[in-house]
Amino acid sequence: MTHPPSAIRPAARTSAGQAELYGAVKAMAVRFDFKPGERINEVELARRLNVSRTPLREVLNQLMVEGFLTRSVNRGFIARLLDAKQIHSLYEYRAVLEAGIVRAACERASDEELAGLRAFVERSRDVPEDSDATRLLELDEAFHLHLARLSRNEEFVRALESVNARIHFVRWIDMQQGRRSHTQGEHLRIVQALEQRDADGLAGLMSTHIGRRLDQITDVIRTGFSTIYMRDQAEPAAAAPANTTTAGEKK
Repeated sequence: MTHPPSAIRPAARTSAGQAELYGAVKAMAVRFDFKPGERINEVELARRLNVSRTPLREVLNQLMVEGFLTRSVNRGFIARLLDAKQIHSLYEYRAVLEAGIVRAACERASDEELAGLRAFVERSRDVPEDSDATRLLELDEAFHLHLARLSRNEEFVRALESVNARIHFVRWIDMQQGRRSHTQGEHLRIVQALEQRDADGLAGLMSTHIGRRLDQITDVIRTGFSTIYMRDQAEPAAAAPANTTTAGEKK
């Protein structure tokens, strides 16, 4: 995964600086840089990001509202859990949301816009299956956001962006496990149903495309936990400077 800069400009009180701070901390929350259930050390995080605690706390409060953090009277801000039932609920919500999106897109998108969507899917299919999972997930999310914009409803777009962020890590793990070839074929079938203006068929296709059983999500989350803790063990070793001093030399 791509990591944000280790520090940002101190002028986080400006609207641009606050937006940059929000983006950096949200990225950390999305990919579980904060371990599930971990207490957020505000002093350490402010030092790491080179900001004062006041703008940082504003960002943490916003992320709590968005479901990325919780808060305890005695412990302060706490990273969200990587919980299978909650993720399953988010997938159910996304399935209902996107069923509404494709119905609206089916009614409102022009033939030219659907041709553009088909061209996007065809270009995406040319990206090799063994590409970086982050890149593959970007393409997948872009397809679904493209659909949402064809609905002509900005609330659909905002809602999809929100739920995508909360399941991004799980979907990234899913993409690493070779699901991409399956999703690409389904994307093309969704486009074909849109071109045929088959609203009823679209709802079923989208439900099949997005739906996950609880046991499937549990398996992905098990892999996710391993990824989080193995990543944390690997990073210090990767960051350690190489010792190039040969025997007998002094610095």
